Amino acid sequence: MWGFGGRCYWGRKERKREGIVVVFAWMSSQERHVKPYVELYSSLGWNSLVCHSQFLNMFFSEKAETLALDILNEIIEELKMRPCPLVFASFSGGPKACMYKVIQIVDGKCELQLNLDDCRLVRDCIAGHIFDSSPVDFTSDLGRRFAVHPSVLKMSHPPRILSWMANGISNGLDALFLNRFESQRAEYWQTLYSSVSLGAPYLILCSENDELASYQVIFNFAQRLRELGSDVKLVTMNGSPHVGHFRQYPVDYKAAVTELLGKASTVYSQRIRRLEGEGMSVEGGHDEISEPMSDLRKAAASPSQSFRGVTIQPSDHFYMPSSVGYYEGRDGGSLQDEQKEGLIHLPSPPKINAHGVLGQILFDVCVPKNVEDWDIRSSTSLSRQPYTSMRRHAPFNPIKCIRRSRL
Repeated sequence: MWGFGGRCYWGRKERKREGIVVVFAWMSSQERHVKPYVELYSSLGWNSLVCHSQFLNMFFSEKAETLALDILNEIIEELKMRPCPLVFASFSGGPKACMYKVIQIVDGKCELQLNLDDCRLVRDCIAGHIFDSSPVDFTSDLGRRFAVHPSVLKMSHPPRILSWMANGISNGLDALFLNRFESQRAEYWQTLYSSVSLGAPYLILCSENDELASYQVIFNFAQRLRELGSDVKLVTMNGSPHVGHFRQYPVDYKAAVTELLGKASTVYSQRIRRLEGEGMSVEGGHDEISEPMSDLRKAAASPSQSFRGVTIQPSDHFYMPSSVGYYEGRDGGSLQDEQKEGLIHLPSPPKINAHGVLGQILFDVCVPKNVEDWDIRSSTSLSRQPYTSMRRHAPFNPIKCIRRSRL
């Protein structure tokens, strides 16, 4: 109980599952204490990954961070085999001893980092939160009261020597880490509120008679989550002790948990459908752009065929005529044949390789090999002659025109 770190294990691990509940148990808890909750989740078709944290994790956040990373690695390994909804179930001091560090690592706000794909995988799967007798506001003297509380020690009257030891250790930790503890406390609450960005519903179970988890603190927490736009259900048990709500009100407790897990499954399914739709939209946009270019490349690679029949499909379908002109703007050339040929204006004309087959054909057409009848003069002499005298009038030879236009 008074050590560092903690341990985690699978309370139930079946291949056929609805989802995974990650249980952040209260300090001093043992496997037999958590077993009723594991069986409850199992009866609803959910697997359970249980985390037992040590008391000093509340003072030494790096120990909580290390434990949180171990839990995330276990979760990621399971989700990579088969993604499913995740629900975080936190009891008593479990959020401060480990759970809030899990959220920080997923958000990339810790020194210990995961790669972006793993963080995205976990974020996409988190679909619900359960707080049982939690969250607890860790004030400076709470550690002492927490250590000697009957619900933690499982004793109605703890020995006096144990109370002295708890007071001494708690006072020593407060003296050494008071400033650090208060800064961690602010960071802790900020992280709990930031979990709203995950878009998952909350179930909070509490009691007005709980001496460790103040009802007013929990009520204010639920109210703030609602103001931030979350789906929050606050269930108040009459007279039940700290982490004793399920034991005293099993029917009501199971009904509330069943409802939350059902919401989590729905949230996860809707999220996956939305992500798949976004992926299909991006992929479809890429195909719409690439298909016309592919058709043009095919036409350019087959010089024996004209551009007739090539279809551009970004949104509407345009049938390209046998003779098509391309230009970059209205200042780029003559538009005399626009109405005759139904000219299609493309903002970015495809580039033609001068050394390719199509480029060679166009070169042969535009640059005749026989230039014996051309009158080539210097630019100065050309500028002094009218346009009509720039070329000799030779007799019309139809055979020569046909030979020069071999396209």
